[in-house]
Amino acid sequence: MAEPPLAAGAPAPPGPEPLCRSQDLVERGRAWVWSVLQYGQPVRAFALRFDGRVHAYLNRCAHVPTEMDWQPGEFLDSDRRWILCSIHGATYDPASGRCVGGPCGRGRLTPIATEERDGAVLWQPTRDIRPAAAGSAA
Repeated sequence: MAEPPLAAGAPAPPGPEPLCRSQDLVERGRAWVWSVLQYGQPVRAFALRFDGRVHAYLNRCAHVPTEMDWQPGEFLDSDRRWILCSIHGATYDPASGRCVGGPCGRGRLTPIATEERDGAVLWQPTRDIRPAAAGSAA
């Protein structure tokens, strides 16, 4: 789904941002976690490789907006099949971010577009999700 047109004078989103090397994301392994700004507020995001593709989301449970990893970069359940919120047990499909069980109801994780190019993973900022300033912590 395309974003609505920009209002007159509104800055365009920046181009793709480098995230990590493709080899840094092992199939169903530890996620790459980084800081972004959502609506100007610092938050964390994560990217992981699942079924050969990179998927990235804001690190915010749809049930209650808390970070979900149970250890830094660890989001998948013990079977490495689902993204699991460590706080409430909400369960998400890694490929779509859609809630598949637990208290997240019909919610879904906020996706971040990614692409792989020349051995690197890039993420695409939007008007709402932007790169965090250098040195900022979420």
